[in-house]
Amino acid sequence: MSDEGIVLVAGGGGFIGGHLVHELARQGRKVRSVDCKPLDDWFQIEPDAECARLDLSDREACAAAVDGVDTVFNLAADMGGMGFIEANKARCMLSVLINTHLLMAALESDVDRYFYASSACVYAAEKQTDAEVTPLKEGDAYPAMPEDGYGWEKLFSERMCRHFREDFGLETRVARFHNVYGPFGTFEGGREKAPAAICRKIIEAKLSGRHEIEVWGDGEQTRSFMYIDDCLYGTQLIAGGDALEPLNLGSDRLVTINQLVDIVESIAGIRVKRRYNRFAPVGVRGRNSDNTLLEATLGWAPSITLEEGLESTYAWIHDQIVSRAPVAIARRRSA
Repeated sequence: MSDEGIVLVAGGGGFIGGHLVHELARQGRKVRSVDCKPLDDWFQIEPDAECARLDLSDREACAAAVDGVDTVFNLAADMGGMGFIEANKARCMLSVLINTHLLMAALESDVDRYFYASSACVYAAEKQTDAEVTPLKEGDAYPAMPEDGYGWEKLFSERMCRHFREDFGLETRVARFHNVYGPFGTFEGGREKAPAAICRKIIEAKLSGRHEIEVWGDGEQTRSFMYIDDCLYGTQLIAGGDALEPLNLGSDRLVTINQLVDIVESIAGIRVKRRYNRFAPVGVRGRNSDNTLLEATLGWAPSITLEEGLESTYAWIHDQIVSRAPVAIARRRSA
């Protein structure tokens, strides 16, 4: 990618997008950050970036967002954790409008490079039925049977990027994110993912004195989790690299949800009773990233440990909870 010109971060008001905007601004890049949410609801506001509220599902809004831009990072989507995805399949699929209209606008504006943030939810469900899952290689997305709703939208949008490159010459790059977590992310309200949800539950259990939490599923379902700093570095490497086909971007360390709870318990310094909700949405039984192609292509793979990343995430969520609700916490302690 060129070091000059304006960089557009679509979805800049979100978790990953906000971090990316901050990192690009730190590097001295001119950044335009766009999101459909009111600015008061953005996860982060970067003072050195141009920030705009635009609904990128609208073609005219995409044209305005891309005007004068050199590079596009499309991280915009209506999504959340498994609870949100399974209950909002149509809403998730409507995000296809964002990528479609952004691609059209990027082509019309002669954008040099277009990055699309896809997801591990594109992988065929039949390859994720066992907790001891074989790490997923990029080719495992086909024959296609991805996560219903959200996964189909991501896979379709990947193909759209491919055909815009092949048919029109727009340089597109795609990364498949695997469970990104870290500070400044959603930790409550239904859109949070497992690391943030477990941190919040254990923090609330510790503050209330009731050392008990609900765990979705039986706790033996498995995932890999990637810390935000690894995601940012890998995203920029892939966006600026030569890989034409989608690449996995995720940790290859497989853990059960119970092991995730173990780590957060250690950080909190408490043990909690676990109530298993086997009727809660849990998605596939197991999912892990095969980083063979990523390492061969980039000479790099995510390396920040889950313990390191969760410690930072726990500390941030703890500060948010304590700073906003001292009275409620005091009441829970005395109850």
